[in-house]
Amino acid sequence: MLTAPKLAALAVMIRDDHVLLVRRRNEPDAGLWGFPGGHVELGEPTLKAAVRELHEETGVTGRAVEYLTNIDVIVHDESGAVRFHFLLAAVLCAYVSGVPVANDDVSDARWVPVTDVLTRQIATSEHVDSVVKKAVGAMAQVAG
Repeated sequence: MLTAPKLAALAVMIRDDHVLLVRRRNEPDAGLWGFPGGHVELGEPTLKAAVRELHEETGVTGRAVEYLTNIDVIVHDESGAVRFHFLLAAVLCAYVSGVPVANDDVSDARWVPVTDVLTRQIATSEHVDSVVKKAVGAMAQVAG
C-alpha cells in the first residue's frame, strides 16, 4: 500500500538531433520508451540522481544542466486505488561520454531521432514528446 508519492529523476539528453531513450522493463510503462531515470535516494540531490540513473541504465556519462519540468504519474488499479504515484523531475543533461547499453531495469537503450519521437513513430511513455520539445528549446537557449 502506498502512503506517499515517490520522487524520481529523469535524465533528458539531446545530441545531434537524437534523444537518448530506454525501453522500460518494469511497471509502470513496461515495454514503452522513456528517459533513463529512477528513484532519488534519501539525501541525494535530484540533479545528481538523474546523472547517476543515466549511467546505471545506459552506461552513458552526462552532466546535469538544469531542471526542465516536473511530471505527476498516478496509476490506479481496477478498484480505483492508487497503484503507482511518482513525481518525476526531468533534468536536462549534457552528453559527456559513452555508448548506450541497456543495463539495470531497462531492456534497450539507444539514440532515437527527435523527429521519430515528435511524430510518434515509437511507443513512448506519456509526456515524452512534450519533454523532448522542452529539451530541444532549452538546448537552443544554452547554445545560443
